[in-house]
Amino acid sequence: MTGELSPIDKAKFVAAKRAAEFVEDGMRVGLGTGSTAAWLVRCLGEKVREEGLKFRGVPTSTRTAELAREVGIEVITLDEARWLDLTIDGADEFDGELSLIKGGGGALLQEKIVATASDQMVVIADAAKEVETLGAFPLPVEVIPFGWTASQALIEEALVSMDVMGRQITLRMDGDAAYRTDEGNFILDLHLTRIGNPRQLALILNQIPGVVENGLFIDICDQVVIGYGDGRVEVRDINAGTTSEEQVALAENDNLFRDI
Repeated sequence: MTGELSPIDKAKFVAAKRAAEFVEDGMRVGLGTGSTAAWLVRCLGEKVREEGLKFRGVPTSTRTAELAREVGIEVITLDEARWLDLTIDGADEFDGELSLIKGGGGALLQEKIVATASDQMVVIADAAKEVETLGAFPLPVEVIPFGWTASQALIEEALVSMDVMGRQITLRMDGDAAYRTDEGNFILDLHLTRIGNPRQLALILNQIPGVVENGLFIDICDQVVIGYGDGRVEVRDINAGTTSEEQVALAENDNLFRDI
């Protein structure tokens, strides 16, 4: 079945499968949102069913929670967990310092809360997500619906003094209506092309009235597991300053694919 996957999906799968090895019995684990994180949840579900792995997962969205329950993972809330041993999540972009843009799946608020309530955050991504400078992927900013146009105007004003290449802002849509996050908020996508100072921009954005959170994850990610279409994975540890490469075995009859 793995032979039928596209190179991108295979890269996501091997990154997820390798990252699943970080999860140990008894852990409390944050489960991310998005296509790569969905592969992780399926891999962990297989380990629960086939290897008897016992851990509790804290999902970052309702759709991740639904998938986790479907594959047999015990789901709890962050309030029940209080603190997490590990969070594994995807990213829309990451740079050499493991700064991230997240939120393409619309769950940036819960993702950031869960990631920062963890001893360690591991990002899983295909190699195409690595960039020299953040910003090609539109930066999501979650805003409350009340006065969102005023919040957008304030963001536009703030961007004038920021080191960015573009300043276009669009309201994320879901068909004919504004997209709503799990908290009922809107998302403004900032088309910046290049972000020269992500740390400064993240701080400025979160000071604007109406802004709930932004999709820049700075000094949060500890390791990144990068998947390649040929089954290779690269593991980078920003704290240890190490990089390792290995090959992930791809089983054609893997039970992971039964429902795909």
